[in-house]
Amino acid sequence: MRRWSAFLSALVAGLVAGQVSALALENWTDGRPVFESDIRRQAEQDEAQRTERRKPVVYPKYMDGGARPDIAPAEPSIVYFNQNEEVGSIIVDTQSRKLYFVLPGKRAYEYPISVGRDGFTWSGTERITRIAEWPSWTPPQEMHKRQPGLPITVSGGLRNPQGARALYLGNTVYRIHGTNNERTVGQANSSGCFRLKNEHVVHLASIAKIGTKVKVLQAYTGGVSQSAPLSSLFSSRASDEPSARATVRR
Repeated sequence: MRRWSAFLSALVAGLVAGQVSALALENWTDGRPVFESDIRRQAEQDEAQRTERRKPVVYPKYMDGGARPDIAPAEPSIVYFNQNEEVGSIIVDTQSRKLYFVLPGKRAYEYPISVGRDGFTWSGTERITRIAEWPSWTPPQEMHKRQPGLPITVSGGLRNPQGARALYLGNTVYRIHGTNNERTVGQANSSGCFRLKNEHVVHLASIAKIGTKVKVLQAYTGGVSQSAPLSSLFSSRASDEPSARATVRR
């Protein structure tokens, strides 16, 4: 009887061990076997989460953009060109993700911007046709097709993706504007517009005018430096010498 009981116990243990080896994978986690059923269950949960994330977000048809605080303009850094550009014009360097407002003396304000993502970049020359403070936003039909669920319109305010100012480019749908998410500035993630930090777009809107020329380039081929070139120092000294000689002659 005892031998028979021992045989049954060994048989049961062998069957259990066989089931474990059949269901478990070779890898063990924390000293426990990893079962195929657990892996399948986790994969199903992951796929369900991905499906949920892919669902379009549905916004209210008419959204309130929120508060409209008084944002002080912030002057960006000044850089130097090695060639003459039209003073008062704007140059957009898509590759470097910079916007330049040209100043006298081969200088320019340099604003970091976000640009169009792959498939949404463009180049050409336009003029500013309108400058709006806390603009409303009406997504075009093309954007509604790409992203169903967008609102029909959003009033101006901090929640509006257009930000504190918008400079409209010709008759196109493209604009130079602020943003409600400054972390996107410097990235390639827009639908063709150019985003600036709100304090920078307020500064730009204060010096740009209706009719300002805007050149959008894939890459600006002129040289840009952070410090004044030596040639400008020599030219300024040379310009000072005649006046000094004239003073001596008097």
